[in-house]
Amino acid sequence: MNLNEIRRLIRLVETSAIDELEIQEDKFQIRITKNRGVPSGAPVAFPQLVQATSHGAHPPQLDKAPHEAPTEPIAGQKNENVVEICSPMVGTFYRAPAPDAEPYVREGDMIHPGKILCIIEAMKLMNEIEAEIHGKIMKILVENGQPVEYNQPLFLVEKG
Repeated sequence: MNLNEIRRLIRLVETSAIDELEIQEDKFQIRITKNRGVPSGAPVAFPQLVQATSHGAHPPQLDKAPHEAPTEPIAGQKNENVVEICSPMVGTFYRAPAPDAEPYVREGDMIHPGKILCIIEAMKLMNEIEAEIHGKIMKILVENGQPVEYNQPLFLVEKG
């Protein structure tokens, strides 16, 4: 099988309802698989230490580490010091390092750069989300164990 035939097979899998194609010929074997469980066009998160920032929202940059979780002012909010800390990836939100452990933060807690806010489990890896701003946790917007999407608000923080 030559390179052009392989490219043709890849295009066939991409443009069809086929999720996986495997071909074996003598000593040659090829398997072409679509990304399963990832919506088309969705960002794929690579596990790493993630820090929340007070910068505007931006798409994930998979070639830089550590990633920064975008934060945005709350639309229509009177207090311009209140920002959202958003999820930098798709995964499962956890407030504590273990089911029987104390949560990293509670509403009313003061935070500082480097303070762990939560864990987001993605691809069976636990990613600690750290604050990059000083402030006070006003509200936790996600329940423990809840799935979260990229750029979904997790916390309301009053900068200070």
